[in-house]
Amino acid sequence: MKHKFYQYIQDLQNTITSALEREDGTTKFREDIWERPGGGGGRTRVIENGGVFEKGGVNISRVFGKLPESMQNYFNVKDADFFACGLSLVLHPENPFVPTVHANWRYFEMYDKNGNIMDQWFGGGQDLTPYYLFNEDAIHFHRVCKTVCDKHHPSFYWDYKKKCDEYFRNTHRGEARGIGGLFFDYCKPSEEMSVEDWYAFVTGVGDSFLDAYLPIVRLRKKLPYSEANRTWQEIRRGRYVEFNLVHDKGTLFGLKTNGRIESILMSLPPHVQWVYDHHPEKGSEEERLLEVLRKPKSWL
Repeated sequence: MKHKFYQYIQDLQNTITSALEREDGTTKFREDIWERPGGGGGRTRVIENGGVFEKGGVNISRVFGKLPESMQNYFNVKDADFFACGLSLVLHPENPFVPTVHANWRYFEMYDKNGNIMDQWFGGGQDLTPYYLFNEDAIHFHRVCKTVCDKHHPSFYWDYKKKCDEYFRNTHRGEARGIGGLFFDYCKPSEEMSVEDWYAFVTGVGDSFLDAYLPIVRLRKKLPYSEANRTWQEIRRGRYVEFNLVHDKGTLFGLKTNGRIESILMSLPPHVQWVYDHHPEKGSEEERLLEVLRKPKSWL
């Protein structure tokens, strides 16, 4: 399974970066191949200063070796080895009316001292972070998510939407990072779902990403915007940074397994503001966004 899934994410990276380059139209992804001292490595692809995407990355990694002590304590195991591979992407468009998007699909195995698999699971998801809220965009994104989930289990969309709403939340501010999507983790083989069933589900979600996001980009990328719109985008990007550095488990895992810092922190936007005690104007579109982010909403 680990070889099968790693081949899948290599192919998916190629598909996504090619589609994004066509959509941007002015620049290409820069590629870095890197190696991890403890075992494995990855292929980082970053786009910057494009016609649509101010900064973004679509990265794959495949890392393995002895599970670091900090992670052994986290998983409550001893003398374990591990294998992990995944694709992680974040895209920060320049136009404030085009939402930031994040997605991740990953697979993990853990081995005992004899090399036998003692645990394995899939994880991942995709979520949308708008700076100005267009209800039809949120509905489209969630509809794509539900369509792919419904092919595998009738409760998956509602279960993983709820997990997404709970996870991507700046609890210290009492607001969500965005309008959600899907988040799933520790998807392990069971009587109901084999490892092949989980593979089919996770790859189905991965294959749906471009259908979920690109139609929104095409609708919004040429809308005119003001300096005030841009300022609001940069303030909200600050909230994005706060989540990634304070709460995100993927960032924590990368840092604790001696991952490549440039790839881990690729998700941070290039221009951000933290304005002291900022409050949007009453009745504004900016305030409407905040009202939606305070409490999870059903979009379908």
